[in-house]
Amino acid sequence: MKNHLPTVSVIIPVRNEERYIARCLQSVGQQDYPPELLEILVVDGGSEDSTREIVNEFCGRYPGIRLLDNPQRIVSAALNIGIRHANGEVIVRVDGHCLLEPDYVRQCVRYLAQTGADNVGGLMRTRGESYVGEVIAIAMSSPFGVGDSRFHYSEREQYVDTVYLGAFPRRVFDQIGLFDESLIRNQDYELNYRIRAAGGKIFLTPAIKSWYTTRESLPQLWNQYFQYGFWKVAVLRKHLRSIRVRQAVPPAFVFTLIVSGLLGFLSRSFAYLFLGVLASYLVAALLFSFRSARKKGWQYLPALPFIFASIHLSWGLGFLWGLARALFQRYAPF
Repeated sequence: MKNHLPTVSVIIPVRNEERYIARCLQSVGQQDYPPELLEILVVDGGSEDSTREIVNEFCGRYPGIRLLDNPQRIVSAALNIGIRHANGEVIVRVDGHCLLEPDYVRQCVRYLAQTGADNVGGLMRTRGESYVGEVIAIAMSSPFGVGDSRFHYSEREQYVDTVYLGAFPRRVFDQIGLFDESLIRNQDYELNYRIRAAGGKIFLTPAIKSWYTTRESLPQLWNQYFQYGFWKVAVLRKHLRSIRVRQAVPPAFVFTLIVSGLLGFLSRSFAYLFLGVLASYLVAALLFSFRSARKKGWQYLPALPFIFASIHLSWGLGFLWGLARALFQRYAPF
């Protein structure tokens, strides 16, 4: 049976991940896939903490682990470096913040073979390590928090527009190219759009199981989603048709609040519009907070509305800032 299994390269882009990388590598090293068919490439973007030392310790334990350097320090470049050095017939992307179930790689290979898809992935099962982190994890698993992005919450096998992480046949990168290194964020979605535009398919299944450790504070969450929104504009400049309703709602909401709030000083009608939009959002946030707290625990209720608002406002503001930069200035990355 082993002779019929493909070789697999797991690529892990990291930078300053000393808090998480040991658990991540342990979960990758304990896969039930034949170890002689598995290589693990950790691509480091100049870590200034003990990440490299930890990875080197694992290199001594697991002969299939290699540490590579990423001078550009961005995820898309790290993934491309890994792909160029990879020997596997299947490329599995893993983040330093995640833990894999022992059958993760095996399930990726299984579903690639069964479906003939060009990318397969599982749910982004979230977990926090503090009260705030736990609330963020709940919000990131809620349709109200993340829209119709199915890999956050759907338990049904289906073809989708994008998945968390992903596993690809090596041929995909030969056919459509590597990750776009002009993108700091959203490089996964952009690649998946190119796959679909070329006639490929992306498959989501809950059988591919991993856990993602969320940010642990509101400032970290705000910065994360602000960058998601900002870099979405860069993706749209390349692929305008890639826009989804879920991605347009936060900037439309924030834009309406800003414009109606400013014009509300001049016109009562705009003041009423501002209050109406704000009140409607608060009602919706409270409703979904109650719904989530009822399932996960009432202790999370006080913080949930603030987490939902942080996700939506930061993503919307990031998108609007990116749009302003694109319209009025020459585009430049952070």
